[in-house]
Amino acid sequence: LLQRPEMSSVSRIMMCRRPALSWCAQLTQLLACSLWVSSVSALIDPQRVQLGALSVHRSHRNRASHIVAAAAGGRRALRARLVGIGAHAPVTSISNTDLELLVDTSDEWISKRTGIRRRHLLRPHEQLTDLASAAARNALEHAGVAAEEVDLLIMATSTPDDLFGDAPFLASEIGAKNAVAFDLTAACSGFLFGVNTASQFLHNGVYSTALVIGGDAMSRWVDWNDRNTCVLFGDGAGAAVLKATDDGEEGVLGFQMHSDGAGRCDLNLEYNGEEQPLGALTSVTRGGYKGIAMNGKEVYKFATSRVPQVVGEALDAAGMRAADIDWLLLHQANIRIMETVAKKLGVPMEKVISNVDEYGNTSAGSIPIALDGAVRSGKVKAGDVIAISGFGAGLSWGAAVIRWG
Repeated sequence: LLQRPEMSSVSRIMMCRRPALSWCAQLTQLLACSLWVSSVSALIDPQRVQLGALSVHRSHRNRASHIVAAAAGGRRALRARLVGIGAHAPVTSISNTDLELLVDTSDEWISKRTGIRRRHLLRPHEQLTDLASAAARNALEHAGVAAEEVDLLIMATSTPDDLFGDAPFLASEIGAKNAVAFDLTAACSGFLFGVNTASQFLHNGVYSTALVIGGDAMSRWVDWNDRNTCVLFGDGAGAAVLKATDDGEEGVLGFQMHSDGAGRCDLNLEYNGEEQPLGALTSVTRGGYKGIAMNGKEVYKFATSRVPQVVGEALDAAGMRAADIDWLLLHQANIRIMETVAKKLGVPMEKVISNVDEYGNTSAGSIPIALDGAVRSGKVKAGDVIAISGFGAGLSWGAAVIRWG
């Protein structure tokens, strides 16, 4: 209207100098203007107006559905699918019997209470990024995706080689030169949180291909004189390739995430810097951390109560029941936790994916390492529905219901 030649310059100035209106008034005027333009256009080309109105209706309907989903917590199905998986663990491993030489324990005591029989450990010359890059390459090869196609790389870890973050280095190492890369720290929930985060970017159309890596070097931070914790942890990494999909082909069917910092005292790896005087000016600390500290009873209670709840929430978001899933994949912390959660959900142990006996608790690496084994052995097949849950330090816990492949 401002460009119409018949409008006087005074009219233009008056329109431009009108007092600022509220957003509600502006919207009302915009709608009125749209109706006026539509009525005029209808006289010129009624068919074109009908098509335009249909397009606007569809756009508004889609936007409305997104608003409703956001109000419900954003747990709707996401247009993203896991299409490739890979894993890698150190060659060096020690058994429960080997640990009998270090602390007062036994193979029977460890295996009966945890289900763990062996764990893999990094040697002094090996790095977490060695494991992560190998896992990433395996996942890309499995998916048939070139590294250059990756738009987004997320490294989920609490034990990086570089405290500033490993993700950009990993992207460079594997040749993902077109990817933005960053680290995500959520301990044992890290991989699951990473998948949910990457899926949002894919769903919204920002990126088309993502690589989520989960891995930890827990042996670096274990107190090897503490028999209650040193028997539990191992090192390893896993990775998954995700691709954006079209409507109706969603792969993340429902999800939910939670955290509660009040539980930090039950599972943590605290900063423990050494005081370093700066002459007569002041004192600072030189970086360092304590070993992993865990209240086993409280962590067990937390996991066996919160995990069934969050899996139920993810299933509700997906419009499904526990009986509808093909597999249940939990963070590989402890076989007793997995048995209790499965029982509460009504899922038979035959449907529970587990490799805790071989790898122990690899924190953010546990879920993708277990999934890799299940897929490559032929247990998990394309189209299978898997309920996944990560839980651990923070405290943090979450779940996602995915359709594999």
